[in-house]
Amino acid sequence: MIICHCTQISDHDIRAAVDWMRAADPETIITPGKIYHALGKRPDCGSCMPLFLDTMRHCDNLAVPPILRGLRATRKGAIHEGRRQGHRVSQRGAAV
Repeated sequence: MIICHCTQISDHDIRAAVDWMRAADPETIITPGKIYHALGKRPDCGSCMPLFLDTMRHCDNLAVPPILRGLRATRKGAIHEGRRQGHRVSQRGAAV
């Protein structure tokens, strides 16, 4: 079935790209952009994206790799990109 009429991508193309990417790098996160890139194509109008994503979700090899499961973004303390707390001029107070 044709998923993207603009670039002529079929459901078989999407499944093959997902399988190829998973075989090449088992720890990669597979995104629609990576699939387009693997197929040597670029998205055009975007009207296919809901069907494109649905086709991706039905791929057996799409799951998040085990090594990346359970990771959470954690913030301890008030770390902001490694900057000091008063890195902005407005936070230092006005010089009189």
